[in-house]
Amino acid sequence: MSAAPIIEHRNWFQVAYLVNDIDAAIAKWTDLFGAGPFAVTHHHKTDRFMYRGTDAEADVSYAFGYLGDTMIQFIQQHDETPSIYRDMYAAGEEGYHHVAYLVHDFEAEYSRLESMGFTPACRLYADGVDAAYFDTRDVTGGFTEIHGDPPHIMGTFAVWRRAHEMYRPGVDDPVLRRK
Repeated sequence: MSAAPIIEHRNWFQVAYLVNDIDAAIAKWTDLFGAGPFAVTHHHKTDRFMYRGTDAEADVSYAFGYLGDTMIQFIQQHDETPSIYRDMYAAGEEGYHHVAYLVHDFEAEYSRLESMGFTPACRLYADGVDAAYFDTRDVTGGFTEIHGDPPHIMGTFAVWRRAHEMYRPGVDDPVLRRK
């Protein structure tokens, strides 16, 4: 009898939602759960971008904040460019979109997911970090993002996590930073 293969744990660090209004989502999650504060980036642009074989990059804004140990991301798409967000939701719709986990060997994990039969829907490079979204809707009900873990991004995440630990909902500003 052969030994079962060793499976590496891949812990989610992020759960993401497509929303119609980032500020409204921040207010609702702050009031309901005490999430935040959130770092907001309006009209984010990447250095390199590929969506299903094209370089068509949708106009999106992001908000990132913590709820306990989990990063919560809100995405607002401002146009009708085909995207991984419009793959799941029409304009005006919103809801859960993806989970994400950090990877040290990005290319190896990208290849592993492809070898499992998952379709890479989007790949990008921004702020010195590789990221890719795989269509895992048949398993997770959404997409799965793999996200590189270089030291500078881990430092940014640590700052946001610490801000959450110190955050006083209803007293402190729910927006950590706007860019």
